[in-house]
Amino acid sequence: MNQHFKLGALAAAALIACAPAIGADQAAAPTKQVAAHPQAGKKLNVLADEYYDALARFDPVSASESGDNRFIDQIGMSISPVERSRQFARYKAFQKRLHAIKRAQLNSRDQTSYDILDYELGMALRFEPFPEHLLPLNQMDSMPVTLANYASGQGAQPLSTVQDYRAYASRLTQLGPWVDQAIANMKEGIKRGIVHPKSVMLSALPQFKQLAASTPEASIYYTPIKNFPAGFSDADKRALTKLYADAIGGKLNPALNRLATFIEKDYIPAARTSTGWNALPNGAAWYKVRVASQTTTDLTPEAIHEIGLKEVARIQGEYGRIGPKMGYTGPAAGLPAWVSQQAKFKPFKTEQEVIDVYRKLDAQLRTKLPSMFNLRPKSPLDLRLEPELSRATASDHYTPPAVDGTRPGVFWSVVNDPTQYGSTGMVTLFLHEGQPGHHFHIALVQELGLPNFRKFGGNNAFTEGWALYAETLGKDMGLFDKPEDYFGHLNDEMLRAARLVVDTGIHTKGWTREQAIQYFSDTLGYSEADSRAQIERYMVWPGQALGYKIGSLKILELRHRAEAALGSKFDLRAFHDIVLGEGTLPLALLEKKVDRWIAASK
Repeated sequence: MNQHFKLGALAAAALIACAPAIGADQAAAPTKQVAAHPQAGKKLNVLADEYYDALARFDPVSASESGDNRFIDQIGMSISPVERSRQFARYKAFQKRLHAIKRAQLNSRDQTSYDILDYELGMALRFEPFPEHLLPLNQMDSMPVTLANYASGQGAQPLSTVQDYRAYASRLTQLGPWVDQAIANMKEGIKRGIVHPKSVMLSALPQFKQLAASTPEASIYYTPIKNFPAGFSDADKRALTKLYADAIGGKLNPALNRLATFIEKDYIPAARTSTGWNALPNGAAWYKVRVASQTTTDLTPEAIHEIGLKEVARIQGEYGRIGPKMGYTGPAAGLPAWVSQQAKFKPFKTEQEVIDVYRKLDAQLRTKLPSMFNLRPKSPLDLRLEPELSRATASDHYTPPAVDGTRPGVFWSVVNDPTQYGSTGMVTLFLHEGQPGHHFHIALVQELGLPNFRKFGGNNAFTEGWALYAETLGKDMGLFDKPEDYFGHLNDEMLRAARLVVDTGIHTKGWTREQAIQYFSDTLGYSEADSRAQIERYMVWPGQALGYKIGSLKILELRHRAEAALGSKFDLRAFHDIVLGEGTLPLALLEKKVDRWIAASK
């Protein structure tokens, strides 16, 4: 599965992870330029900082995922109905203050901040009618599993100093009350018919059973105590050992046991047998807001479904051309399944051999990327194997650097069984998760001197759309000259296109889980188990998978528009400067920006 950067888009994390669809009429319409008024800019920057801090305090874990280490001892209680209601009140107050600022009195950089903030607040408020908090966990995403994955010290939770250890222990003490709030929310969800499908909760149950340990020492959260850094004193080790034993044994283990029992005995029997969000109360409207937030467009689910079908057909046409070059002579749609059965495309014996290929590719890219990019992040990119602790549930992914420079950006390669690790998708995967994909965008955002809400926030359509667009640059760089590498690129494109079809099919068109699984197996050649894991992801994260392809198609459309308009004057490096140079933008704002650049370049 071609994996995604876990976006800490805080505006959304608050509610669903993202921000409002902007129609063409709203999108930063050019204003008659007047002299910038310093007081207006000052008011905006104060407001933007207060807004970001409200997001970070509401969801501190997303803040640390995004590289902001100020709140690594907090988990927040964003699932609390009371806290959620307070957050919506804050959004309304911020929106009122924003609209009191005259946009025309801002300089052009602040106008962009104004437009993004207006967009994010508008979208966040569109979620107010929909009780996201009654679905606080699933098989893809939950606070207990997120904190468990931090226990290795390899992720967004640093574990290298005594202070770090105390910060993680503080989060563990807050996890027990979070679990009890989640149980209360799910009980309310049962009463109101707002529950997850039974199939996904059956998939989630083993995770939660595994977290519920009989003793502190048997808990995954105790892992840091078994891996003290060399410099810790004996006194510190004794104090931390007691701190962790008390935190885990006192409240956390009993809470996790209550959670596993509740899910098994109460929640799963009450879970629904339907598949899509449209089966929930007001679910069709709820899904449309999710689609708007994840794509930052006003595209309807029906229109996105049709885009997906057209893209699937186009890519299958490419399969028909590349298959014979790989030795395949069957029908185009059967190419992915055939490739998955060929031993020659699984050449590895050890995990070291896998990471060595990525390191060689990384070195190759460092010589090629300067000819395509003026803007490149200063933060280094490290390549690492996923720790054994989280390997079974993780997938290849990127984590951003800490803004204070204490950790680099990291491409994580997940190798459970090296003999089953396919080689055909490696080039495309690294272009997406490493450079010039997530690293060139996310690490660069931290270095542009942007307000915190832009530095640490963002939206899914730009973030994943850029990374998917970055995959296409492999063709420009000659990285797809081998047919199997070009197939790997096509296969990843097919995944993103098929997602448009199944996500909208499930949540709008009444597709069943089984129907969607069959479509994935037929279209992508996935095993039933792999297709099931993908489809169950879309069942609990409606709309999330749409941002990739919609964002990528928009960036490609803008590039082609610029190439056609500018002809010999078109400069790819300059185009990339325009796309990346102001950080993450909603797609409508990006389009306005590129159009202004085309007009000025003429």
